[in-house]
Amino acid sequence: MSKTYYLTTAIAYTSGKPHIGNTYEAILADSIVRYKRQQGYDVRFQTGTDEHGQKIELKAEEKGVTPKEYYLVVGRFVPENNYETMIREFMCSKTTKNFVIITNVNDKFLDELETRLHFKKDSRIRFVGTVYDQELLKKIRENAYGYFHGHEVGGTNPSLLEALGSTDLNLLLNVPFNREVALDSALYWTKKSGSLARLIETADKMSGSEIEAYGAKAKERITKAYSWEFISSEYRKVFLGK
Repeated sequence: MSKTYYLTTAIAYTSGKPHIGNTYEAILADSIVRYKRQQGYDVRFQTGTDEHGQKIELKAEEKGVTPKEYYLVVGRFVPENNYETMIREFMCSKTTKNFVIITNVNDKFLDELETRLHFKKDSRIRFVGTVYDQELLKKIRENAYGYFHGHEVGGTNPSLLEALGSTDLNLLLNVPFNREVALDSALYWTKKSGSLARLIETADKMSGSEIEAYGAKAKERITKAYSWEFISSEYRKVFLGK
C-alpha cells in the first residue's frame, strides 16, 4: 500500500494582480508533486483561487457593483460601439437596475454624450473606468444581470465571446456578425428608438430559469464553435486537408 503525500499552495485572491511569487509557488509545488508520484506516493495536491472571498466583494463594491443588479458593457469608448444608443435607451427604460460601463473614457466623446443625453442626472448610469485585473473582470461579467453589446463593425469581437462565456443574458445589436456568433443564445435589439428600452424591460421580467437557459445555450455555443480545439481543427482542414 502506497504512502499518502499531501501538498497545498496558498489560495490566491483573484482581487489582486498575480506576481512572480505566485508563479514560483505553482511551479515548485508542481515539481514536488511530480517527483513524489515518481517515488510511488499517492499524492493529494490542492491549489486554486478564492473566488468568493470578502476581498472580491469589496473590490466589486468599489466599482459600484451589486451582483445581478446591473447591466454591463465592456469595450472601447468610441461612437461605432453605440454607447449613445445604449445609454439613451437605458435612460428611457423603467428598469431599477444600474448600467455599469467599463471602458477607457474619452473625455471629448463623454462631454458630447453628456451634452446630448444629460446622463449624469440618471444615477443608474455608472462609468467605473477600466478593470485590468482579468479575474475580477470575469467575476463582474458573471455577476451581471445582463450584458449589452453594441458593436456594429469589425466582425467577431473578443468582448462578445467573453460575454457569451461568462454572462447568462446577453442583449446584442442586431447585425449579421453578432447573430452569426451568438445564434439563438442571445436577445437582439436595433438602433430604432424604443427597441433596446423595451428589450431591457422584457429582460427584467424574465424568470431565473429562462435566463439560465440562455446562459447554457451561450456557453454551449462558445464551447462548440470558439474553443481552441475546434478552431485549430478547422485550420487543419483548410491547410492540411484533414
